[in-house]
Amino acid sequence: MAPRKIFISIAGNIGSGKSSLTRLLAQRFNWIPYFESVADNPYLSDFYADMKRWSFNLQIYFLAHRFKTHKDITDGQNSVVQDRSIYEDVEIFARNLHKLGNMSDRDHETYTNLFTEMTSYLQPPDVLVYLQASVPTLLNQIKMRGREFEKSIDVSYLELLNVTYEDWINSYGMGKKLVIDTNELDFVHSEKDFDSIIDYIEKELLLDLRLFT
Repeated sequence: MAPRKIFISIAGNIGSGKSSLTRLLAQRFNWIPYFESVADNPYLSDFYADMKRWSFNLQIYFLAHRFKTHKDITDGQNSVVQDRSIYEDVEIFARNLHKLGNMSDRDHETYTNLFTEMTSYLQPPDVLVYLQASVPTLLNQIKMRGREFEKSIDVSYLELLNVTYEDWINSYGMGKKLVIDTNELDFVHSEKDFDSIIDYIEKELLLDLRLFT
């Protein structure tokens, strides 16, 4: 018997296609989409201009936003797809900011302790889908979407994020996970490529996603 709802989280580096896949899955199955707070984020522009000054502020903003989103998802009755998981905040972004010296030891410890307490109350997604992409692919997609504040992203920062993502996804144990290499896929413009991603998800979950529309 199918569960009453399904919860899928889309993970991946900046420019990997998370928002696009979230939108497409929501449209195909009539799920509720939860998108990352970008357009209305009051810290992003300042952060990319001065990471050391604004890293803690940005991470706290994202943590609060994603905690509320995750809680709404688990408390709700409908099937959902989420653009970026709460786990990436601490495992990828805060970790790298600290490693690069853009977040102090004190701020990183405070943030990590808060994250640990908050996420202890959350139910993980049914499956976490990681969109794997090379840095050239990421740069091309970032350029195509043309967000002004992303023009200053350093290539070395994307490279470091990719390394951290690979380490994290290999050790992820909160639930089921699915790694999809998107370098040769164009699921936005190719129905065949999009259908192949749906097939991957269904095989991982051993479920027909049409049961959750």
